[in-house]
Amino acid sequence: MMSVIPITKHSFGYQKHFRALEINGWCHVNRALYWEEGGTSRPVHNRRQPGRAPCPLQPQGFLNKETSRMGNSLKAIVAFVPSNKCQKYLLEDLKEMPVDKMVDLSGRQLRRLPLHICSFRELVKLYLSDNNLNHLPPELEQLQNLQILALDFNNFKALPLVVCTLKQLCILYLGNNKLCNLPFELRLLQNLKTLWIESNCLQYLPEVVCELSLLKTLHAGSNALRALPSQLRCLQELRTIWLSGNLLSEFPPVLLHMPFLEVIDVDRNAIRYFPSLAHLPSLKLVIYDHNPCRNAPKVAKGVRRVGRWSEESPEPRKRSGALVDITPEDMPLPPPTNKPELEAEPC
Repeated sequence: MMSVIPITKHSFGYQKHFRALEINGWCHVNRALYWEEGGTSRPVHNRRQPGRAPCPLQPQGFLNKETSRMGNSLKAIVAFVPSNKCQKYLLEDLKEMPVDKMVDLSGRQLRRLPLHICSFRELVKLYLSDNNLNHLPPELEQLQNLQILALDFNNFKALPLVVCTLKQLCILYLGNNKLCNLPFELRLLQNLKTLWIESNCLQYLPEVVCELSLLKTLHAGSNALRALPSQLRCLQELRTIWLSGNLLSEFPPVLLHMPFLEVIDVDRNAIRYFPSLAHLPSLKLVIYDHNPCRNAPKVAKGVRRVGRWSEESPEPRKRSGALVDITPEDMPLPPPTNKPELEAEPC
């Protein structure tokens, strides 16, 4: 039975206008399935999907939509003025740290982080999504209790190194920026459990990600990845990996050696052949739709597949409603094995 359920920040970065469908405990969101881990709900206002214009603020009380649009336009103009009065206008009434130790400055048209935010030393959650930020002040290092930092939907071309000094970070959202790499200093965030780097300009997965020993969720979709580093197998705590919308031409071999994975998403790639995944004992869900494949990955009993032939065994296929066995000549060839394979470095 499908039912619409509320969206929470713990599930998928509180992106706006997504509706979730619960299917046996899994949440279907924008062509990907997300496991709902619980947690308190949080409003998802002022979010936007990639490629779309910012959504206007929802009118409250007697304000109408036109007034709201004018307010957003005014904020966009004021954001260019570096004076303290203009920056305080963007922050509205935020003068002291909230009781819940959370500051949400999403969608405020900010071009720089107000320095007095860095004085909230007990701050635990800081949401700076959907702004025009491309740098952060060094004073951010004072927020040593910060556990959640959202920098998605901004203009970062490089991750500010000050972020790597926040050693209590557990969740870091960096999606929808212009990142081409990640700094080596990211390895200092040894408490990081969730990393979102989707919709950036990554042509390869930075190897520093493989040094985040407690990482449980990695979202690297909508980049230009063609392969994964063999060192990824060192992440023994990794349970969920999202790789949809990349340039993978074969199923990443390193994933075959990660028995603790529960969710694998390789939707919208260029994979033509899927090896058997039946030997992965913890696997619960594999998403392989929108690939030019001629077979479905073989999985163990009880594992959910999302893609062509997902309700069938991997061998047969349907033609005009009839089930036709694939002949040996039609079977897809496995990836070539004659090329030298790099030995994985010890973890």
